[in-house]
Amino acid sequence: MSDAENSKQRLQPVAKNKKAINTTLIWQTAILVVVLGSWEFMSGRLFDSFWVSKPSLIVAYIYNWIINGDFLRHLSATMTEIIVGYSLGAFFGLALGLPIGRMEKTAKILDPFLLALNGIPRVALAPLFVIWFGIGITPKIVLVFTLVFFVVFYNSYAGVRSVERRYVDLAWVMGARSFSLFTKVILPAAMPYIILGLKLSIPYAVIGAIIGEFIASSEGLGYKIQLETSIYNTTGTMGGIIVLMILVVLLNSILAWIERRALAWRPPSRSGDAGGQGL
Repeated sequence: MSDAENSKQRLQPVAKNKKAINTTLIWQTAILVVVLGSWEFMSGRLFDSFWVSKPSLIVAYIYNWIINGDFLRHLSATMTEIIVGYSLGAFFGLALGLPIGRMEKTAKILDPFLLALNGIPRVALAPLFVIWFGIGITPKIVLVFTLVFFVVFYNSYAGVRSVERRYVDLAWVMGARSFSLFTKVILPAAMPYIILGLKLSIPYAVIGAIIGEFIASSEGLGYKIQLETSIYNTTGTMGGIIVLMILVVLLNSILAWIERRALAWRPPSRSGDAGGQGL
């Protein structure tokens, strides 16, 4: 087979993936246009725009908020709470979930305690965090941490436990020992679970920060949303919510980019769709 034919065969999957991604983006854009267009048309005609505002007013509000308001102050406060709380929760979730997943007896001993702690509604703990840590940024970070930690912990734990025993035994026979066994076999096999846990915990991190700002705060997107709601400014409230939605999508896109590189060793799915590529 000639070099040209080999090159053509290598480029075919890439071209197929790009085509699938483009198709996905077209459909996503079409759905977004239809939803926003329907919302814009129906607001003020089929129902009072006071209750849900309309996209044109929301875009104008966000633009004026960014240009003339305190958008960056509120955004930076919320982002600090999310990034610090998420980083700490993910770190400790991985630091405990991965080794405990390898220690079956320890896992059985700790399981009821972890389930009990995870079963506590964090919303109920939020006022207590304010009492303990004040009304500054600390209680929001702690709230985000508690929400992220358990999601990452249980996914990491499940990922380690899902590794098939025959792979571990085979690596052991081939000479792999504790560290190399973990880095070469267990961690790569558990990586899809870990990435899933990190992705699932992003909305929880945002929710934790916003709930904390609802309860006690003088800045942040949650504070801004609550302020606009208190004066019955539906456009301002929806504007804050839209900003949060965009924030979650952007953070998830960053993790999807990391996922594609961390799991580049995986073969492409048989279906050939862009479900994983278009995230």
